[in-house]
Amino acid sequence: MSPIGTRQKLLDAAEDLLDDGGPAAVTLREVGRRGGVSHNAPYKHFSSKERLLAELAAREMTRLQEKLVEDRAAGLDAATAVTRSVREQVTRAVAHPERYRLIYGRWDSTDLVDRVAVESSALFAQTVADAQAAGAIAAGDPERIAALLRAVVRGAAELQSAGHLAADGKGRADAIDLVDDLLSLLRLS
Repeated sequence: MSPIGTRQKLLDAAEDLLDDGGPAAVTLREVGRRGGVSHNAPYKHFSSKERLLAELAAREMTRLQEKLVEDRAAGLDAATAVTRSVREQVTRAVAHPERYRLIYGRWDSTDLVDRVAVESSALFAQTVADAQAAGAIAAGDPERIAALLRAVVRGAAELQSAGHLAADGKGRADAIDLVDDLLSLLRLS
């Protein structure tokens, strides 16, 4: 198997471990075992568990960013792209809460996570700004509005994952309902 193929296999194995048991379940030894390679092989690709987790966080952020890029490239207007992006973030956060927590976890110093986070945040804020310019979202600092949307996504997803939100129960709403409510408050039309 090529080094790139092995690396992807290891990232997939680490992602499965993360989904099953959180960051504590991710060990380089277990990643190697699940990836079908020797227990030392992961060390050839990742200098530490922290680096592996950072790559998983960057990978998840990149997936979300790519979806927004695809929507814009497909010609969707900015307001629709913002709505779809926020809904995708909620859906992924509820489906994979450990990945989402990892994205917003504390990092000592990882250039990769910082770079991807800055790119992703800038793209989302620019899309908000484009929606504002089209008159679809209320005026204001697009970076702050983007941060507000991310905060509501995170909070709503956490509440739903913890069982504190359900469309037919607590809160009479699920996480998507709450972000849709916020988006409707921000819309001008």
